[in-house]
Amino acid sequence: MFKWPRSGSTASAVAHDGAPRRDDDAALNVVRRLSRSLSTVGKDAAEVRGALEDTQRVVQSQSQAMQALAQQLHQISQAQAAITAATAESAAAVQRARDALGGVGSEVTGMASTLAQVSDAAAEITKISLQTRLVAFNAAVEAKHAGEAGRGFAVVAEAVKALAGQVEASSKAIVSAIGSLQTRIDRFSEELTENPAKRSQIHAAFSAVEADVQRIAASAAQSGQQMQVLNQRAHELDREVTQAAGGLQVAFDGSDRFLRMAEELVEQVAESGVEVDDMPFIRAAQQAAGEIAAVLEGALKAGQIAAPDLFDEQYRPIEGTSPQQHLARFCQLTDRLFPAVQEKMLALDDRIVFCIAADRNGYIPTHNRKYCQPQRPGDTVWNTANSRYRRIFNDRTGLASARNTRPFLLQTYRRDMGGGRFVVLKEATAPIIVQGRHWGGLRLAFNF
Repeated sequence: MFKWPRSGSTASAVAHDGAPRRDDDAALNVVRRLSRSLSTVGKDAAEVRGALEDTQRVVQSQSQAMQALAQQLHQISQAQAAITAATAESAAAVQRARDALGGVGSEVTGMASTLAQVSDAAAEITKISLQTRLVAFNAAVEAKHAGEAGRGFAVVAEAVKALAGQVEASSKAIVSAIGSLQTRIDRFSEELTENPAKRSQIHAAFSAVEADVQRIAASAAQSGQQMQVLNQRAHELDREVTQAAGGLQVAFDGSDRFLRMAEELVEQVAESGVEVDDMPFIRAAQQAAGEIAAVLEGALKAGQIAAPDLFDEQYRPIEGTSPQQHLARFCQLTDRLFPAVQEKMLALDDRIVFCIAADRNGYIPTHNRKYCQPQRPGDTVWNTANSRYRRIFNDRTGLASARNTRPFLLQTYRRDMGGGRFVVLKEATAPIIVQGRHWGGLRLAFNF
């Protein structure tokens, strides 16, 4: 099998007839160009994957908004049913009172009671409708953040918000009508109590009361129709979310496979011995991993730390930190030993962004000094970019780097700098083995 020579080789093969074959250096140059092209493809794939991650977060928030919306619509429907029942009972009370003038007093009292139920239900709908509008508004905002992917969702969310406003307006109209009717009934009841003989006015009063009840019933019916449309829009919204989530997952899985394929191809070229552009960074990561392993083994032999403490996984949250920071029993040791190795690597090349040692769970006890700034209370964006130590990075890249046991691993990813800012980096990783045990990985990230 033909083996690519290492960089610097000038060997060339000669055919049996004495004619020179293609120069090996030319072949090597082709491979190097291929490696660079694959790196560019990997960078583009990382960008796409990152954009899909952003959209997935939006869709997840939309799904949560849908759950809240469905719950509130159910509450509105229950209140709507209460209005319909109470309004019907009020109308029945009016009719019974007209049929039996002798019992007018008790029927009027019953009417007042049922109207109070209508008022309470309408007030509840007003409150829930306001909450629904807020939920729909938040969903629309999140959809707009997703750009083109959330445009259809935003249109439906705006429609839900508008319809919820109409339901709220109808409910307020019912409350207002009931207030006017309640005053009329109270006055009517007082007149009957003071002068029971005023029967000639009873029919006229009943007509006015009945007209008010009918207006309330009409408002309730209108609100019910609007609720039907609102439910229809909500179902559309739910379909949008479900379809978007499914499509995004397919696209995300595809981009993930594509990104990893590009990374593996670059790794295979590097493993073949060809001096590709990434090799200096791979060697630097391997060197730093060896030095970190050596200082940790030295600390164990000197009794500076016990093995159970060095391999501690009981991370203790640091109260009041955002993003969340943690402590482990080996932090003081790594703060003392790691900077000498990590900071030295930063000086090797201007393209190196960071050099850090992560334990096998992605925990970074000690970062480079420029990223070990104390957190600022309440300033998550600044903390995300500048306080990157004492944190657990258990995302795809972080865990893969931490748990890799091969001689090296290459990855391409977007690094979250906080405030919606990202940078695309490439990372070379080498395992850190301490007395035969896998402690974690040395992560060396660099710009393209």
